[in-house]
Amino acid sequence: METTFTHIRNFSIIAHIDHGKTTLTDSFLRTTNTISDQETGQRVMDSNPIEQEKGVTIKLAPVRMEYEFENKNYILNLIDTPGHVDFGYEVSRSLAACEGALLLIDATQGVQAQTLANFEKAKSLGLKIIPVINKIDLPSADIDQVTLEIMELLKVSEDDIYKTSAKNNIGINEVLDAIIKKIPAPKGDLEKPAKAMIITSIFDNHQGVIAYLRVIDGEIKKSQLHMLSTNTSFQPVELGFFKPERQKKEELVAGEVGYISTGLKDISDVKVGDTITLQKEKANISPLSGYKEPTPMVFMELYPIDANDFPALKDAFEKLSLHDSALQSKPTHSIALGNGLRVGFLGIFHAEIVRERLSREFDLDLIATAPSVSYKIETRNKETLIINSPAEFPDPSLIQTIHEPIAKAMIFTPEKYVSAVYKLTRKKRGVLTNTMGTGSRVRLEYTIPLAEIITDFHDLLKSATSGFASLEYDLDGYQEVLATKVDIMINKEVIEALSFVTVKDKADEKGRQLVKKLKEVVPRQMFEVPIQAAIGGKIIARETLKAYRKDVTAKLYGGDVTRRMKLLKKQSRGKKKMKSIGKVELNQEAFLAVLKT
Repeated sequence: METTFTHIRNFSIIAHIDHGKTTLTDSFLRTTNTISDQETGQRVMDSNPIEQEKGVTIKLAPVRMEYEFENKNYILNLIDTPGHVDFGYEVSRSLAACEGALLLIDATQGVQAQTLANFEKAKSLGLKIIPVINKIDLPSADIDQVTLEIMELLKVSEDDIYKTSAKNNIGINEVLDAIIKKIPAPKGDLEKPAKAMIITSIFDNHQGVIAYLRVIDGEIKKSQLHMLSTNTSFQPVELGFFKPERQKKEELVAGEVGYISTGLKDISDVKVGDTITLQKEKANISPLSGYKEPTPMVFMELYPIDANDFPALKDAFEKLSLHDSALQSKPTHSIALGNGLRVGFLGIFHAEIVRERLSREFDLDLIATAPSVSYKIETRNKETLIINSPAEFPDPSLIQTIHEPIAKAMIFTPEKYVSAVYKLTRKKRGVLTNTMGTGSRVRLEYTIPLAEIITDFHDLLKSATSGFASLEYDLDGYQEVLATKVDIMINKEVIEALSFVTVKDKADEKGRQLVKKLKEVVPRQMFEVPIQAAIGGKIIARETLKAYRKDVTAKLYGGDVTRRMKLLKKQSRGKKKMKSIGKVELNQEAFLAVLKT
């Protein structure tokens, strides 16, 4: 029989980056006395120093709070979700574990692209949404305008919108009361076999993989458990909940949010969105809906600057993969850069975080190649190839068609910057699909090739709109494209790490730009060095790096001109010989300069 657990509320906070989500969480923890005044640091839930510096939640973290309302004690489970587009899948799983969500909006910035994208996710999962305006005490707050935007978006009255300042503890109790009054209590059946959903996982050196979960039915105890999609069984080491540190408990029942220490040593066995049940009941349980594998979107090659650091890079990557099951890597080799790893990331921000962690936590100096996406190639012999790197591209004569990944992008911008956004998106091959006005701001919907978004699109958008525009995107299948691989040759030797894939129309222009840039950064030799860009066997751009020249005739004082010619001839013979055995050693600046173009 299904029961309603009236004393439990499971909720999440959805917001755009920097709208004060983590500050509000800290404020809830203090108000409910979950943390004492002594341990009240800023950003309690963000444990990673990079999270604290960038002001972005990277890893989901649940916490249990106890709160008294109308003389009854309630348990509030807050699941603090990441705010960045790259971690959208984790957001969707954590929302699926809740019955309601606070839609947090900054009073100085209004509704942004990510707020809207996460709102749509929450709405599609049928969550009760409570709108909250934050930072109302700031001089630049435009509360009336933001209230109108929310009323238009959610179709609610002004009385349903809560106004707070998380930093100065204004309106916090009203929001906590609203969570209890408006968010439905979880339902579940204690008589049914245990069923729980994994919302994320972390790795602990002593207890193995720790799965964070929401129990849907039955109760989870320290008996033999089973995960359906990976078909893995295990005996739990420990159960409990977060306060915000882990606290042990004997069992977790339907409606609760907590953790299980699995003792497993491989994080890839514990997938976000998977269903956990009892080993003996696995045949009778159907998996919970919505499970999917996180798909890498952006690929890069990472090479250590010092070739001897490759074993350290592999080791560091294995350790990072223990904490992040979305990371995928395989060894690669480049003539110019030696051994390295080809890595798949969820997005460009995810890549940035991982590179920063490798440099800080493992003290590695790395070179990263330009980011690339997966292309689908149909060959003339009717084969379909998935290509993640320019180096894997087949010979142009074998290619029938090329398909590139497409993103559905949503851009929010103030009205006065619309023409600047149009200009930028046209340049980036974007196609406008819809325009909507909300107040003084416009919402533009586009389809844009993912390859155009992952390089510098976000930076250019912020520059074009003085930092006011916001962007959210989702992968939306593949489309055919006339693309080609451009090879870069230095001294007639192809440097794979510098090769790139681009649209045919732009190949000549990009090839010329890159060759020009390389001429400035490739070290000069004692012989002339040709720097070329080529498509197949056709050279599309060339620059020549002049040789160093020693004045061998300086010691001649007068005399016959033939003596002068003889010395110059001898010098050119020597240079010819040097060129045939000479190899151009590329320095790190050459690769870094290319990444900056």
